Amino acid sequence: MRYSFVTGMLASGWLMLATGFGASAQEQAIDRYIRVAMDSNIVVQQKNISLDKALLSLKTAKSLYAPSVSFLAGYQSGDGGRNISLPLGDLLNNAYATLNQLTGSQQFPQLENQSVNFFPRNFYDAKIRTTLPIVNPDIGYGRQISAYQAQLQEYELAAYKRELVKEVRVAYYNHLQALHAVAIHESARQLALEGKRVNERLLERGKGLPAYILRSESEIAVIDARLVQANQEVENSRLYFNMLLNRPADAAIDTSFDEDQAMRAHLPEIPDTRGMEKREELQSLSTFVQINETVLKMNKGFRIPRLSGFLDLGAQSEGMKYTRQSRYYMAGLQMEIPLFSASRNTNKIRESELNIRDARLGLEKLSQQLALSSRVAQNNLNAAWKSYQASLTQLQGAEAYQRLIERGYQAGTHTYIETVDARNQLTAARLAVILGKFQVLQAAALLERETASYSINPKNADNE
Repeated sequence: MRYSFVTGMLASGWLMLATGFGASAQEQAIDRYIRVAMDSNIVVQQKNISLDKALLSLKTAKSLYAPSVSFLAGYQSGDGGRNISLPLGDLLNNAYATLNQLTGSQQFPQLENQSVNFFPRNFYDAKIRTTLPIVNPDIGYGRQISAYQAQLQEYELAAYKRELVKEVRVAYYNHLQALHAVAIHESARQLALEGKRVNERLLERGKGLPAYILRSESEIAVIDARLVQANQEVENSRLYFNMLLNRPADAAIDTSFDEDQAMRAHLPEIPDTRGMEKREELQSLSTFVQINETVLKMNKGFRIPRLSGFLDLGAQSEGMKYTRQSRYYMAGLQMEIPLFSASRNTNKIRESELNIRDARLGLEKLSQQLALSSRVAQNNLNAAWKSYQASLTQLQGAEAYQRLIERGYQAGTHTYIETVDARNQLTAARLAVILGKFQVLQAAALLERETASYSINPKNADNE
């Protein structure tokens, strides 16, 4: 059984080389878990909300082109204060009296002087007002900025999803690695128990020493302590993995994972610059540059007059009366032309130009950083693969050495201490193989993240 362990590792390694690290043909448990994380992760849900809000802001910006219709109504009534004196009697009564004498009638009555108060009494004004922007470039620029901001939210969501894919992969690999470590320690414990049984049998025959029994018990105790630690790592890795998927902490994890198939799928020769143009971080900074360029255009357009129109349809009268005479309409145009602002507009233009320059430098710097991190990730993957191959050779030697020492001890040519050392070397070699295998998978997950090679389908912002 020990021989099949290492030969199986070597055979899988040669198979990966022979197949050229071909793509996986069947879906594995990790792929299902990644889809679950895409839908259930709390941060993903929050970023989806932010994206939906940005899309709503874009729709709001588009609606500013449409006319606005509102109903306005007011009521006023008052008394006191200033009055306007109208001396109608003093002006007209003498003329009216003369007219009455000439006509021999009383057709022209005598008038009293009047005093009119400034405040209206029981006066109402109700109208429907329609306003429409006719010339206002700020609305168009605002719509473009809202569209870019929606894109930024989309890129941010996709970037986090890529990071989440990497975290889910690494957490899943850590859990599997911890499970393998438990199995290896349990296997080592069985070997230690078998060694104790052999020593007890030799002691019964008068060929062994009591000290060997004590040494066997000490070895078993050490392995038990390692098992406790390994089981704790299994539990901790399970808790973190379920947290990423927003699942109950005690949810079971499907461990039906073909590690060799995963290594074949994630170990192709990847060019240094593969997928770099897909990095959402670069697209976000590019969009940020476009936002600043749009702001610059908007600031430069401060000299363009703003023109809007309005139409009022309503009625107004005192005494809450509604008659044909009280109805009215009013239409008009409003224009705004800036004349003086103490260089505020020119300062904004200069500030926008500096923002564009800063954003472009940031984009160039990020491009260099991502190219470097991609190269480093590829080198780490190559180093992990070579280390894994070396661990397979080390395991083969450790298994052969353990078998020889075990036979020699039973034949009386080797000491018991040598058998303990051989078992420890075998356990360490098995752990190194498992660690090396999952280091390769984790390095591949990091390279997948750095090159943006995982397919992400984010929401599409409505940028029309």
